[in-house]
Amino acid sequence: MKDLIVKDNALVNASYNLDLVEQRLILLAIVEARESGKGINANDPLVVHAESYINQYKVHRNTAYQALKDACNDLFVRQFSYQTVNERGNVENYKSRWVSEIGYVEDEAVVKLIFSPAIVPLITRLEERFTKYELQQVSKLSSAYAIRLYELLISWRSTGIVPMRDLNEFRQQLGVAEDEYNRMYDFKNRVLEPSIKQINDHTDIKVKYEQHKKGRSIIGFSFKFKQKTQESSSVVDKGSRDPNTVDIFVEMTDAQRYLFASKLTKLHEVGNEYAVAGESNEDFIKRLADMLLDPKKFRMFYPLLVQIGFSPKK
Repeated sequence: MKDLIVKDNALVNASYNLDLVEQRLILLAIVEARESGKGINANDPLVVHAESYINQYKVHRNTAYQALKDACNDLFVRQFSYQTVNERGNVENYKSRWVSEIGYVEDEAVVKLIFSPAIVPLITRLEERFTKYELQQVSKLSSAYAIRLYELLISWRSTGIVPMRDLNEFRQQLGVAEDEYNRMYDFKNRVLEPSIKQINDHTDIKVKYEQHKKGRSIIGFSFKFKQKTQESSSVVDKGSRDPNTVDIFVEMTDAQRYLFASKLTKLHEVGNEYAVAGESNEDFIKRLADMLLDPKKFRMFYPLLVQIGFSPKK
């Protein structure tokens, strides 16, 4: 199974400032919780091996050791803010630390960390309201700003449109300090545009932005993005066909169509986009199965089909 990151959207939309190594360490810790089957709690440490960091992010061994040591010191004092809505409909504002305990074991080259109690319910396993993405999508991103922007974008994957983000709020969500890049030219050239270039070059989506003005001043940004054709080394047949071509279509058996249609109905983004009020689950599955007969609709669903286990080889 590919490494999967799962974050509550309250955390994805939180305002915090982590550097690149700290971001990567957090993501590896989430993967460790998933792969070990231990899950995440506020009592038991998660272990991240330096070797995993080196292999995942393709960094030099000596650099990785020192970076992880430094990250342990810095991450312990990091805070983030987030909002929830209580049963009365009132917004509650909170601040929390990321970890309650963290340490580096020199002789074993491992980081041991325990997430803070506030983080535990926000980072969890396979809840439908959560944003999910594969770790490989951000492994080649060399900017913490790019990782944060990617997370914010894919929390809107069902629509591919991110409404205007107020400039000050957007800066906070990317982790830009108050005294950094205050000139719009610097912000766009040092933060926004390099992040978009990295995302377009190295992840599964293509994104463009629009700036919004009040008078002559930029007051915020909105985004549109679309899924790239699934990158895969698999081929539909043994010939020379490239599965990355935009016209890819795999004719499924009836059993496959209904199996994967059933799996698609469990995806939050599919339910939001395609479910019809009053329709039974059986009818929803049948309608999706019929859609998979249409090459155009098949291509539309293809990235999600791969995400839930479909392979052209099968």
